[in-house]
Amino acid sequence: MKAVHAEIITIGDEILYGQIVDTNSAWMGTELAKIGIRVKQITSVSDEASHIVEALDSAKTRADIILMTGGLGPTKDDLTKDVLTDYFHTELKLDAQSLADVTELFKSRGYELTELNRQQAFLPASCKPVRNVLGTAPGMWFEDAGKVYVSMPGVPYEMKRMMTDIVLPQLKAFFKTPHIIHRVIQTVGIPESMLAERLDAWETNLPPHIKLAYLPHLGGVRLRLTGIAEHAEQLEQELETEVGKLSALVPKHIFAYGEVPLEEALGQLLKERGLTISVAESCTGGYLAHRFTSVPGSSTYFMGGVVAYDNSVKMQVLGVKPETLQRHGAVSEATVLEMAQNVRQKLGTDIGVATSGIAGPDGGTPEKPVGTIWIAYADQHGAKAKLLQYNKNRQLNIEYTALAVLNLVRQSLNIAVDE
Repeated sequence: MKAVHAEIITIGDEILYGQIVDTNSAWMGTELAKIGIRVKQITSVSDEASHIVEALDSAKTRADIILMTGGLGPTKDDLTKDVLTDYFHTELKLDAQSLADVTELFKSRGYELTELNRQQAFLPASCKPVRNVLGTAPGMWFEDAGKVYVSMPGVPYEMKRMMTDIVLPQLKAFFKTPHIIHRVIQTVGIPESMLAERLDAWETNLPPHIKLAYLPHLGGVRLRLTGIAEHAEQLEQELETEVGKLSALVPKHIFAYGEVPLEEALGQLLKERGLTISVAESCTGGYLAHRFTSVPGSSTYFMGGVVAYDNSVKMQVLGVKPETLQRHGAVSEATVLEMAQNVRQKLGTDIGVATSGIAGPDGGTPEKPVGTIWIAYADQHGAKAKLLQYNKNRQLNIEYTALAVLNLVRQSLNIAVDE
């Protein structure tokens, strides 16, 4: 079955100036994939007629569907409707339903209909109007040489309502689309290049209609398998088979299947095992506790923590020995081990973890440069510490440290043991 491709064109100087962020395209891409349509390209263009025409001419060489957002307002810088009228060699004509909709909208808000807004009900004669029940600018559906062009407002909630109610169902009916199914496998503790080496032979032998994508992010790599086929049930079975093969190649680095963050997967594990955890933080300043508590229901396993930023708090609240700090310093294996052991005891939890380091940008020494960080894990069987050397900026040092602790807990609970 031939793949159906779409291209998205966002129109507006405000996007190019960075005054607003284009969230529309990401949402549209997700929804199109659900009905078997693949986005080939996303383009942002200025409020210039020639630029819009150039984008349209280019898009139709690659895509079966061209979706446009923006430029449909009542002001002079909104050019999309006039450009499309010229592009499809037609003329503007009053659409009775669009006029009734905009009139009713103004009436419901207690305003008289303005002439500028009345003009929005004039649409290219060759288009099929797309009703906008939430705003004043109707959308437009054109068909030309087997391709579909749809123009919609750039206001996200207006565009989404149009897409959901009208555009997506009509596109699915217009094109015979294949099924597109994704499977996401979350990995941690292995670099992308090393992961690619381990998966090379398996990836090479994937069926031609199943593709693998590596999506690295802070602290891990998401693997996305995408299958495209006519029959959904058969494709589901094929994907399950391939996920099984992949899992056998890197079992110690997989922490979840699907869009699940590490802290959520770890929280589920702690709940399943009936374990509780507490944290003692220095360089992460509460960020690690935030990661744990960002998960709904985390109160069943996360008991609390201490932000022991100053040495006096490490001693007076956590009970770190003064001689430990004097002999080894705050950023040391000995100190972080005492922090993890003591917070576990003081808060009465099964597990205690700790962080202490030099996040930067200042405070480093030749012996302990910026990015030198110690983390520790303690439970009833004992305690262990790990040295990290990041040498990144302050925020990244903090974020990487929190992820390293989460992974250390995961490893310690026998989810993975590769160090």
